[in-house]
Amino acid sequence: MLHFQSPGAILFQLGPLTIRWYGLFIALGFVAAVMVATRFARRWQLDQDKVINSSFVGFIGGIAGARLYYVALSWSQFARNPLEMFATWNGGLSIHGGIIFGMISGLTFARLSGLPVLRMMDMAGCAFPIAQCIGRWGNFFNSEAFGLPVDKSFPLALYIPEVSRPPKFATNEFFHPTFLYESVWNLAVFLFVYFFASKKLAGYPGVTFMVYLALYSIGRLLIEPIRTDSIMADTIPVPIIASAAMLILALIAIPALVFYHRKNTPSEG
Repeated sequence: MLHFQSPGAILFQLGPLTIRWYGLFIALGFVAAVMVATRFARRWQLDQDKVINSSFVGFIGGIAGARLYYVALSWSQFARNPLEMFATWNGGLSIHGGIIFGMISGLTFARLSGLPVLRMMDMAGCAFPIAQCIGRWGNFFNSEAFGLPVDKSFPLALYIPEVSRPPKFATNEFFHPTFLYESVWNLAVFLFVYFFASKKLAGYPGVTFMVYLALYSIGRLLIEPIRTDSIMADTIPVPIIASAAMLILALIAIPALVFYHRKNTPSEG
């Protein structure tokens, strides 16, 4: 049995400056994503500066989109103090919003920079899961994104301080570490798309991203039902709706892209 808990949200303070673990892991995730992106830039002989700039624009757009998506779905939390929506260091970033707005902003900039959009999508499909894998640990330090209560004898139990527990679970101490489940799932997705899909599907630009999107969505659909903090649409968690929609999109897009590339690739002989 392994019990663990967050040491606190703050990494260190220097005068009025407060550095939080959450921000550190978001930054580390971005650095890892850029490293992956530049590796693909070399493989595909793309301008590395343009790729890095597109990654940065996508990152900024993704963070902004992740926050706006979360705020829009949780407006009752911000209605009395709208300025609180800018306090991203306290958490409250939606992965689905980040994917949508990050892709829109990053790909728009890439297209304007003369980079191949479908190749950039595949690059994102390999960069996103490693960034998500690392970024999820920010949730650990913030004592958020945990799951339903578990017994103390559960093999892997996360202790949550009373101040961070949902009211209906105020007397429970240990919970599913769903942030860890998703981090491990994202790592597995990264290893698959980076070492296998991106090579085997190199002749079908755009498909690797859709494979990532499908795999991430499957993992989220499996993990989300045991989360305690899901934003609800009536009785259904919004992330389940978003994940199901993304999975359907990916399952339609994969054969469509394969058909498109086969049809438009000149046959030999």
